[in-house]
Amino acid sequence: MTKSSISFGLVHIPVVLKPAVTAKDVEFNMIDRQTKSRVQYQKTCVDCDGRIVKQEDIIRGYQYEKGEYVFFDDKDFEKLKTAKEKTIAIEKFVAIADINPIYYEKAYYVTPEKGAMAAFVLLLAAMGKEKKAGIARTVIGTKENLVCLHIDGGTMILNTMYFYDEVDERPSISAGKPPEQEMQLAKMIINNMTGQFNPKEYKDEYREKVLAAINSKIRGKEIIAMPKGKPVRVASLMDALKKTLKAV
Repeated sequence: MTKSSISFGLVHIPVVLKPAVTAKDVEFNMIDRQTKSRVQYQKTCVDCDGRIVKQEDIIRGYQYEKGEYVFFDDKDFEKLKTAKEKTIAIEKFVAIADINPIYYEKAYYVTPEKGAMAAFVLLLAAMGKEKKAGIARTVIGTKENLVCLHIDGGTMILNTMYFYDEVDERPSISAGKPPEQEMQLAKMIINNMTGQFNPKEYKDEYREKVLAAINSKIRGKEIIAMPKGKPVRVASLMDALKKTLKAV
């Protein structure tokens, strides 16, 4: 959790940011094939015969010329932060629909600190009513972040965002206009497959298969290869569209 504060105009709201997402990856250790012993990654000094360096002895260095560095520690970065950069100061409110999802990075739940409930609830209700998102900038760690505050289901969420110059240029595709008959079939398929998005319907099936394989290995059983499906042959794009429409 990270403590911060939201401000808009003269209103100041101390808040807590809690990561909204927890990764569910299956973690594997790196093992030496011969000895079956764990392989460790260690930080070593390049110019001192591979001496292992402790984490507390490591500082950040910026190489401005080959072999020449200036050094920074956490205190140096803190000195650079103004009061504004330590605060999530909303610069403008925008329609949430105007934000392209490609700019979203990490998500955090936002909750008020003790004594800030009244101001927080006011901002939460007003933003939800107006369907607006607040755009701000703040420094988290050693990086300035563009952030978006928005309301979802009565909860305030902060999304860190990529800056405009961090998003790569869109690829240009000039393929012309598709034939009308193919377009009509594609639209029918899309309409027949349209429904409500419910995230509970989706789960990481491959992760479940990996966990099942781990249990099989523990019991001394071999992993059975999944059956390979036969590819469906289609004569043309039109044939593929017709068969797909029939299937859905």
